[in-house]
Amino acid sequence: MTRGPRFRAAAPRLAAAAFACLLVLPRASARQVSDVRTYMVPMRDGVRLATDVRLPDGSGPWAAVLMRTPYGRSRTAGGLEHYAIVCQDVRGRGDSEGCARPFFDDGWGEHQDGFDTVTWILAQPWCNGKIGTLGPSALGITQSLLAGTDPPGVLCQHISVACGSLYHHMAYPGGTFRQALVAGWLEEAAWPADNLGLIFNHPAYDELWRTVDSVACVAQERVTIPAVHIGGWFDIFAQGTIDSFVSRSRVAPNQWMIIGPWAHAIKREIGEFAFPSNAIELPPLADPEQRPLWFDFWLAGKDTGLRGIPRVHYYVMGACDEEGAPGNQWRTADSWPVAAQPTRFFLAPAGELVRQAPTTTSTATYDYDPADPVPTRGGGNLLIPAGPMDQREVEQRPDVLSFTTATLTYPVEVTGQVTVQLWASSSARDTAFTAKLCDVYPDGRSMLLCDGALRAACRESFSELSPIEPGEMYEFNIDVGSTSIIFNQGHRIRVAISSSNYPRFATHPNVWGEGAPQVAHQTIYFGGDHPSAVILPIVAITE
Repeated sequence: MTRGPRFRAAAPRLAAAAFACLLVLPRASARQVSDVRTYMVPMRDGVRLATDVRLPDGSGPWAAVLMRTPYGRSRTAGGLEHYAIVCQDVRGRGDSEGCARPFFDDGWGEHQDGFDTVTWILAQPWCNGKIGTLGPSALGITQSLLAGTDPPGVLCQHISVACGSLYHHMAYPGGTFRQALVAGWLEEAAWPADNLGLIFNHPAYDELWRTVDSVACVAQERVTIPAVHIGGWFDIFAQGTIDSFVSRSRVAPNQWMIIGPWAHAIKREIGEFAFPSNAIELPPLADPEQRPLWFDFWLAGKDTGLRGIPRVHYYVMGACDEEGAPGNQWRTADSWPVAAQPTRFFLAPAGELVRQAPTTTSTATYDYDPADPVPTRGGGNLLIPAGPMDQREVEQRPDVLSFTTATLTYPVEVTGQVTVQLWASSSARDTAFTAKLCDVYPDGRSMLLCDGALRAACRESFSELSPIEPGEMYEFNIDVGSTSIIFNQGHRIRVAISSSNYPRFATHPNVWGEGAPQVAHQTIYFGGDHPSAVILPIVAITE
């Protein structure tokens, strides 16, 4: 297995400038195949994308439901057969022409394939001028990028397990390369090999990534389409789902979100747990059989009761094998995040996690060797095991520091985004720090809930990377992700600090620029003027 990429400080190359206006598209050619008509739809640069159209019985015109996919366009949309169903191979995939680059031609860069496709649909005699979009994962990402182009005629989107920012949610969360997901997916899905090099050459948040960041577009009020956002606490894009919903809700009030205890698929069994049967009792809008409730409201003008559905459904997890344990239930809310009190639990000597910051500064140290990284055990993964898994084996390593509360005498609910505020120094000029939040059971199992990583050079900016001075102390704010969990009475809360989580994240070589990987001596500070802590969004403490 190959190691992660070398982190470089070289200036990134800029993507080509976006077109100033949409070019007039020529007429597309078509061939009839059974009830499917396949068009080679031309984009603004003349490249043609293979596009299947399935029309309902009757004379039309009809509203259209669009799906754009890198996985092959032979997709159907169950329950939506009364609409024109349009499914397209993205550029360079399937029967489509052009160079295959994952998602970089689907936003608002030089090529705007989603926008051009919508323009073509609106010009067809069978379209009544109304379009909805549909699909999970990669198909959800193409929807989010389409939304950032402010496309005409698109009235609604149904987005599942997808992200809004390809840099922050997929490729470089915390500035750390997400190796197992990105490198693994590019290989598994047989993308051209040069795409991995393209991503390696853009470790900073630059113009390339800005053209595929629909969350950033919200500030420009370009993303206003009503949408459903469906995700899971252990999904690869959990935070992406939440960020997309929250950002779009600021400018487009017709947003709904469903978050369950799932990974990249909806099922009870995940990691080393099996959640109760209600984990797959899907709320409205998440159930595929209820898709017409969404599309008929926006595309057909029917009163389907949509306005009466709460804007947020979220699953509050609890102990999975303790009868009568609080949690493991669905809740609803009008917005996100729900009301919570950001509460600091401070890192303390002897591996304690306490409510009162120690009055004097203490330190703990470990050596991080990129040749011997901490192995990944669960989390938000796709091609390697995902979900809540016991961390005790990796917590025994000398390069992992664990901080744990006393046994809880009452349940504690944490719902929202978790952050670790870490004061640390390193012997290297660049390195990484990782953090995990775990639920420690009475039998000692340390079950992973969420985790995150931060590259030291990204501590102040993801756009302007800067090295650190060896031995100098810095503040590192690590985004650990979001969760919803009731820690039961008798359990403990744990935070684990290290510098690697491989292959979930690439190993950092502990160098700035070029050079051979080296061992970094890491020092963590807590107490006094440098109170390292985890910040938990506490919703309720039931005494």
